[in-house]
Amino acid sequence: MGTKKVSNYRWTICSMLFFATTINYLDRQVLSLTWKDFIVPEFHWTNNDYGNITALFSIFYAVSMLFAGRFVDWMDTKKGFLWAIGVWSIGACLHAYCGIATSGILTGNWFVGFEGAKESIAMVDNTAMVISTSVTLFIFARFVLAVGEAGNFPAAIKATAEYFPKKDRALSTSIFNAGATVGALAAPITIPFIAKAWGWEMAFLIIGALGFVWMGAWIFLYKKPELNPKVNAEELAYIQQDVDVSTMTLADPAEEAARKISFKDCFKYKQTWAFAFGKFMTDGVWWFFLFWTPAYLSSVYGMDTTESALPLFVLYMITLLSIIGGWLPSYFVDKKGMNPYDGRMRAMLIFAFFPLLALLAQPLGQVTYWLPVIIIGIAGAAHQAWSANIFSTVGDMFPKKAIATITGIGGMAGGVGAFLINKGSGVLFDHAGQTQMVFMGFKGEEAGYFIIFSICAVSYLIGWVVMKTLVPVYKPITDL
Repeated sequence: MGTKKVSNYRWTICSMLFFATTINYLDRQVLSLTWKDFIVPEFHWTNNDYGNITALFSIFYAVSMLFAGRFVDWMDTKKGFLWAIGVWSIGACLHAYCGIATSGILTGNWFVGFEGAKESIAMVDNTAMVISTSVTLFIFARFVLAVGEAGNFPAAIKATAEYFPKKDRALSTSIFNAGATVGALAAPITIPFIAKAWGWEMAFLIIGALGFVWMGAWIFLYKKPELNPKVNAEELAYIQQDVDVSTMTLADPAEEAARKISFKDCFKYKQTWAFAFGKFMTDGVWWFFLFWTPAYLSSVYGMDTTESALPLFVLYMITLLSIIGGWLPSYFVDKKGMNPYDGRMRAMLIFAFFPLLALLAQPLGQVTYWLPVIIIGIAGAAHQAWSANIFSTVGDMFPKKAIATITGIGGMAGGVGAFLINKGSGVLFDHAGQTQMVFMGFKGEEAGYFIIFSICAVSYLIGWVVMKTLVPVYKPITDL
């Protein structure tokens, strides 16, 4: 009798997490690819206005992450994910109606279409009121988007911990986390062209609707592996190879909820602080590249969003190299005999050196814009590889019941870092442009971008050193 073949349903779940993350980043990118060319002519925003919107999105996301992890642990993976993507898809679609709402508030013309709203707003003489009203409405839409999007990573990390053994989690996380890159990759070759053909409002509506399609599939596809008829006994044994199955029980939901840990419990551990600090130092770098690279190509190289589509596509194609981030720690574990935490930290140290190339992005940009595009792509790949591994350290060190909560705490810290860099960037770029500030041989907005690129370059090494100082050796939490 031959050994029965192991089923591979865990990779179906990984694929669903990948598509959810892709949609997550598509929704997040619509504003960054439409504001300069399509929204500014209508609402007269400055860099600082856009910086305020992105910075507040970051802080909304940060606070929501703190509670999203708890929410996912409470609702559990399936329902928690459905709530998250449903809320953020509604938020994505709400952006489309900010023009109509601005028209209604300022002129009383509520029952108009998208073009009618533009005509009404153009008749308003008070530009300051147009700016403040539209910015406020977009901030509200970003708030709803942030509340929903905050649930994506806690739910995805929890699903990964349920469906993959520890040694495979970095690989599976890097695969679903590549959805962030694919979403960012698909955005510049779709969103500007949708906006140009049918208006910026339709870009938000079409991309926002993708989440509702995903929800329909998730309802039918997701069950816990021990309850899923598509997971055979051999695959279940593979998934649970780190678990003492003799002690496992299918707990009563009320009993399980009573065992949830508190925030106070979480903050007792250096492992929590290490994860949170690593996210604080590095998440903002990725969000800066995500939100400001289109504006960088516009401000420094004079490209509109359709002209920058190819450079951005190439940039995010390079970022797909991040999948190596899931393979490298597995190599250290399987070939070098390291435990999963040490293997991940070794890999993260390697990835932390690549963003140093960002120091050269602006100087080499004087030769051709392709050089900073390539450098930002490499830095982005390093970030995503780093991200896949720092997420996986949570599953290495904490029990499954705490994973979403700890992930949420780290996400909050990352969101605070993103708030600081997005708000600071908007203020700095406007100041540099207005005063024609000179720094290290660069003038105006170029000087501002050089400063922010330099901060991004060193953030990963600082984050790694502090993480390693707090948790120098592998020490899983066993007393929760």
